[in-house]
Amino acid sequence: MNLMQDIVKRAQENIQRIVLPEGNEVRTLKAANSLLEDKVADIILIGNPSEIMHLAKHDSLDHIEKATIVDPLNHAKKAVYADILFELRKDKGLSLEQAQKLVENPLYLGCLMIKNGDADGEIAGAMNTTGDVLRPAFQIIKTRPDVSVVSGVFLMFVQDHSYGADGILVFADCAVMPNPNAKELAEIAVTTARTTRALVGVEPRVSLLSFSTKGSAKHELIDKVVEATRIAKEMAPDLLIDGELQVDAALVPEIGKSKAPGSQVAGKANVLIFPNLECGNIAYKLVQRLGNADAVGPVLQGMAAPVNDLSRGCSVDDIYKMVAICANQAIGMK
Repeated sequence: MNLMQDIVKRAQENIQRIVLPEGNEVRTLKAANSLLEDKVADIILIGNPSEIMHLAKHDSLDHIEKATIVDPLNHAKKAVYADILFELRKDKGLSLEQAQKLVENPLYLGCLMIKNGDADGEIAGAMNTTGDVLRPAFQIIKTRPDVSVVSGVFLMFVQDHSYGADGILVFADCAVMPNPNAKELAEIAVTTARTTRALVGVEPRVSLLSFSTKGSAKHELIDKVVEATRIAKEMAPDLLIDGELQVDAALVPEIGKSKAPGSQVAGKANVLIFPNLECGNIAYKLVQRLGNADAVGPVLQGMAAPVNDLSRGCSVDDIYKMVAICANQAIGMK
């Protein structure tokens, strides 16, 4: 299974407009150049046009001229976007003057372009923190009506293809919710299962992880996972969901059979739901660095339109893949 090739192909067949607010960042420009060359998406770069073209010329990025370049300080829709932001936030005390200043911030501008129908999705975070990327997204784009929790998943491509879906595992939440309660954790599990179906194209087998398997230990932290599993099964009885499971019981067939006999998930999980952000973030980075896995994400789920956050340590290839994934999210939402 070459999942990324399939994702790129789907994006090429239904071109979406993806805005990159960090248009003056070199890795972003190199990724944009390759995306435009491969016709994966229509790229909108936010940044100083002269600087963008100077950087493109310096690195021989010949396809950047195909991008739409928007100067955040001077463009035709600046007043329109300021009015949109003012209307959205005036009840929170935002003045028109403050809105006019905020629209010069590329991260706010990118979200406003999506809100106004001028872009289909956004990727940022190569040079901005997760909080800075998500703040305007929550204020402007907001969550889907049927979702109360935004979370972040990583697609993990591991070396041993006996794990997950031919070597592909989905980890959540690794990016957003520091300490979800049982209901929130259940919603993360169900949403991640649906993301797995949409992006990976396999039947999700969802394991809610803990340091206990089926009552082998007792603690209030385990109680949360047990309750989340119960709620998730009620929310989506059509999904294969089980917990609480230790990670070896979730992934290794013989251990799964021993510790959780009769489970349809134990030993066969392809979706791992961590009890909190601390666990999820540590786990994906350990698997990535020590296991030489390819980690793609975080893919944010639950937003009304696709906005995805990059790691500041991301590579050009990471940005390329995330734009393709963002395009697939936009296609699915339409």
